[in-house]
Amino acid sequence: MHCIFTTMRLFILLLLVLIYSCNKSDHNNYGPVFKYNEHAGVTSLDPAFAKDQRNMWVCNQLYNTLVKLDKDLNVIPDLAKSWNIDSTATNYTFILRNDSYFYYPNQDKKERVKASDVAYSLNRLKDEALASPGSTIVSNIETIEVTNDSVLNIKLKQAFPAFLGLMSMQYASILSENAIEVLELNPRSQPVGTGPFYLKRWEENVKMVLRKNKSYWETDSQGNQLPYLESVAITFKPDKQSEYLEFAQGNLDFINAIDASYKDELLTSTGDLKEKHQKEITLAKAPFLNTEYLGINLKSKNPALQSKKIRTAINIGFDRGKMITYLRNNIGIPATRGFIPAGLPGSQQAPELIYNRKKARELVNAYKQESGASSVIINLATSANYLDLCEFIQKELEKIGITIQIEVMPPGTLRQLRSKGQLEMFRSSWIADYPDAQNYLSLFYSKNHTPSGSNYSFFHDDHYDALYKESIVTASVDERVILYKKMDSIINEEAPVIPLYYDESTRFYPKNIINLKADPTNILDLISVKKLSK
Repeated sequence: MHCIFTTMRLFILLLLVLIYSCNKSDHNNYGPVFKYNEHAGVTSLDPAFAKDQRNMWVCNQLYNTLVKLDKDLNVIPDLAKSWNIDSTATNYTFILRNDSYFYYPNQDKKERVKASDVAYSLNRLKDEALASPGSTIVSNIETIEVTNDSVLNIKLKQAFPAFLGLMSMQYASILSENAIEVLELNPRSQPVGTGPFYLKRWEENVKMVLRKNKSYWETDSQGNQLPYLESVAITFKPDKQSEYLEFAQGNLDFINAIDASYKDELLTSTGDLKEKHQKEITLAKAPFLNTEYLGINLKSKNPALQSKKIRTAINIGFDRGKMITYLRNNIGIPATRGFIPAGLPGSQQAPELIYNRKKARELVNAYKQESGASSVIINLATSANYLDLCEFIQKELEKIGITIQIEVMPPGTLRQLRSKGQLEMFRSSWIADYPDAQNYLSLFYSKNHTPSGSNYSFFHDDHYDALYKESIVTASVDERVILYKKMDSIINEEAPVIPLYYDESTRFYPKNIINLKADPTNILDLISVKKLSK
C-alpha cells in the first residue's frame, strides 16, 4: 500500500510539474512546423536577387535590413535602432543594434553585425560582375563611411525622399562580409543571415526547410524569444490546384491569393468566405500594392502594336468591372485610373479609362484603313494561373476586330523571354518594392530598359523622362503627387501597358494559425506567427 501511495504521489507531482511547465512556456507549444507551397519555386537565397515574391518571402525569413515597414507602411527600426538625417536630406547616420548576430548553421556559431557588414552589403550591390537587379537602389549613394562598429554614414548624390523605403527592400538585406569574403560561402545556397530562421536543407524544386534561429534578438511583449515557430517547410509544387488540395487535406498551413481552380470553392460571388468554411478557415484580406497588367513590347516586329490606335482600342475594349466580378469574385479593384495602385499618394489621379466597345472598334477600323492591314493579330504570353483573364480579354477584343493568340508558358520562361524583349504582349504584375508611386513609374523611364531595368515595354518619352527625373529630387509629397499625376496620365494616353486591376491580398489559413498578418506589400512575416495544436 505504501508503494502505491508513493507511486501516486510521484505521478501527481510529475503531472503538476508538466502543467506548470506548459503554463510557464506555453509559447513553445505554438510551433512545430509552418508549411506552405511556393508554386513558382525559389531560385536564390542571395538577397541581391530577391526580385520577386518567391525569393523575397524566403529572404525575409533569413535576413534583416537596416529598417523595415510596419503594416501601415511606416518606416521603423530593424538592424538600425535609430538614424538621423541632416538638413540637406543627403546625409543619413545609422546607429546599429548591439544584440544582432549572424548565425552560421553548420558551425553553430554567431558573430555580431558590424557597420562594416552594412557597408559591404550595400556596396556589393554596385558590383557590375554581380549583376544584381537591386543595383538601382544604391545608384544614388555617393559614399558609405564606417565610424565604428555601431555607426555608419551614408551620403547620397542628391536628396531622394524614398531612400529609407529603399533600405527596407530585401535587396538591402545585411550579409556577413566574413562569410562571403573569408569563408567563401555562396549566399545563393549557403546563406548566413540575422533573420528569425536559417536554412537547414534545400532540395531544389522539391523542398526547403528553415529552422528557428535561437540567436535571434527580437522578443514579444512578455519577453519570450521570437519566432514562436520551430521551423518552416516549403514545397515547390507548380500546380495551384494541387496546392489547394494539399491545403484542404491539412498538409499546408497557408495559401496565398485566389486561383481560378479553387476560387468558387472558397469564395462567394461577392468575395466573402463561404459559410461552410467559416469554422475551419480564416480569410484575411487587405489592400495590396500590386498592379496586374498586360505589357506591350513597343520594339516588337508586330506593326499593330506600334499603333497608338490599337493600344488605345485594347485599353478601352474590355470591361474591367465585369472581369473582376466574374473571374475574381470581386477581389481587386478595376484599374481604370492609371498604373499606380490604390493606396499610394498619387494614385487614382489619371483620367479614367472608360469601357467603350464602339469607339474601340472605330479605332481598329481606322488603323486597318490607314495601314492597309486586313486583320490585327497579337500574340499574348501568359502563365496558366492567369489563363482565364487572358481568355476573357481575348473574347472581348474579338468583338472589336482584334485577334489575340494566347501562348501559355511556365512563369520562369515567361519572365526570361520578357526580360530579353522576345514577347509581343505579356501578362505581368508589379508589386511595390517600397511605398512610393515612383517605384511604379520607374518602369517607364527610358534608362530602365530591360535587361538593365524593368522597362519591359521599351517605352521612351522625353517629356516623361524629364518629369521622372524631377520627381526623384522633389522632397514635397504634394509636389511629387502633381508630377506623378502627369506621368501616370502619359502612360494612360500612350498605353505601353494595359492595366487590368489593382490587387487585394487574400490569405487563407486554418483557425489554429495565429498572427499571420497581411500588409499592402504582401510580404510573408512569420516572426510572430503561432501554430496551435488542433
